Amino acid sequence: MNTISPACARLVAWLAVWFCAGAGLLLAQDDKTLRVFVFAGQSNMVGSDSNVKDIARFAPFAGLDQPQPAVKFCYNIGREDKLQSNGWVALQPVDNVVGPELSFAREVLRYTKAPIAIIKCAAGGTHLAGDWNPAEPRGFTMYPLALKLVREALADLDRRKIRYRLEGFVWHQGENDMFEDGAMPAYGKNLANFLACWRRDLGAPQLRFYIGELCTKTIWGMDLRSSMYAISVGQREVTEADALAEYVPTSHVGVEIGGGAGLHYHYGTLGQLEQGVNYAHAYLRTIGKEPQAARQLANWPYAKGSKVKLFVLAGHRNMEGERAFVQDLAGLRLGALRKDETKIAFRYSLGGGYKVSDGWEPLGPAGYYDTFGPEVSFGARLLRKGEQNVAIAKFTHSGSQIIDWTPEGSEAVSRNLYTKFVAFVQDSKKQLEDKGHEVELVGIFYHLGENDMSFGPYRQKATARLGAIIAQSRKDLVMPELPWFVSQQAPTDDESVNGIDVSGDLAKLAAADAKLTLIKALDLPGQEQKLVITTAGIVALGELLADAYRKAR
Repeated sequence: MNTISPACARLVAWLAVWFCAGAGLLLAQDDKTLRVFVFAGQSNMVGSDSNVKDIARFAPFAGLDQPQPAVKFCYNIGREDKLQSNGWVALQPVDNVVGPELSFAREVLRYTKAPIAIIKCAAGGTHLAGDWNPAEPRGFTMYPLALKLVREALADLDRRKIRYRLEGFVWHQGENDMFEDGAMPAYGKNLANFLACWRRDLGAPQLRFYIGELCTKTIWGMDLRSSMYAISVGQREVTEADALAEYVPTSHVGVEIGGGAGLHYHYGTLGQLEQGVNYAHAYLRTIGKEPQAARQLANWPYAKGSKVKLFVLAGHRNMEGERAFVQDLAGLRLGALRKDETKIAFRYSLGGGYKVSDGWEPLGPAGYYDTFGPEVSFGARLLRKGEQNVAIAKFTHSGSQIIDWTPEGSEAVSRNLYTKFVAFVQDSKKQLEDKGHEVELVGIFYHLGENDMSFGPYRQKATARLGAIIAQSRKDLVMPELPWFVSQQAPTDDESVNGIDVSGDLAKLAAADAKLTLIKALDLPGQEQKLVITTAGIVALGELLADAYRKAR
């Protein structure tokens, strides 16, 4: 029996990627052929718990409540009561629900000239092992339903003599396979078979797939942490082995705020819109047209050999700035914060590495959806108060919980952040030293995990976990008196968690640590809902952090 060596297997895989990439770039130059995308999955593909009226709340996505006549759309959405287009229509919201296809289409058309079309088939609560099983579909028998929809839509294009090509398949599903015996450990195998069957049944052996990560920011990312991780392992196995399949992170996108404590299961309006942008950028990357935002630091802001003060900002969704949009600053008479501050060098890793700065950039709004965090007003405040030679490094993941930051991490090992965080701090300091500067690591400014405050088991352990992070970071950074500044927004007020006095526990931790400053950020403006702070509050948080530092000096 002939076998292929591991080295040869890697070479074959590399050549396949190279060939596909080259072919993709050639096809990208064709601006005449209609590019057809298939969107499929369960509730977070449908757009559950979203509302078209809410689009107006999120400035970067204004206008997506209206039809997009340049984009063809064919759909079959839902379970018992299906909503059907019955042919091609203009892309638009269906039944006042927001799906990722709306922002996907607009984002793709910003960077390409070719016409596009979207075929969508999705239903909440469906399983890959059952409903979407190509060989033995059961339940709502989604695979044959979706296949019939795609074939009929393409046949209609043929009848109308519209030249087209299948450009990509976007898949977001997996939550429900966590609850079916045998389905969770078999998810990777089932997904690989699913992809193969679509390519076979559509006669499209080179069809690209974009596999959406399950969102760890939801309640299931906490109370079903190990199960969510198991599904992600299966997804990653497939995308790592298949040169035409890509794993698309989505844990950093917005999530609907719901339930008594504020946690939810669905992305909701904002998350759906951001999810669509993620898929668009993944596709644009494959054709060599991924958006590039140039934010160059033209002139190094510090005198040669001078001492630089390095401030490290870290945390979760509000430190990242989930709902702070640059477009809102003008209405708050804070438009100056939109401008890059060239006196402060800034580097960052956002969303657990989803977006990383290109070296040191000028301080300014740098989020992935026109968002920004408290670092912008933090830096501005320091400069106004006369601070010199300020550098800021920011490390965040809005889809994380405090356990992800602890030295021991959790069973969901791909979500562990501690080692990456410490390495980021060390590298930031070293890069400045390599430029000839003496570097003072002023401190770590950490905004306490918001989701943790809404889930009893996590709230109970929040303070101990924070203490472990602080203690170990001082050891690993060889700074036993490294200052930590921890800001705490008003913790979730709900009877299910109010019995856990997290504020009292934090006060005790701070009282026992002379180098820990606890910052009470209990009345920030712009907190429309539990957990998340909007633009005005993020600006205020940055100023509060800066004032706390100056007071503690």
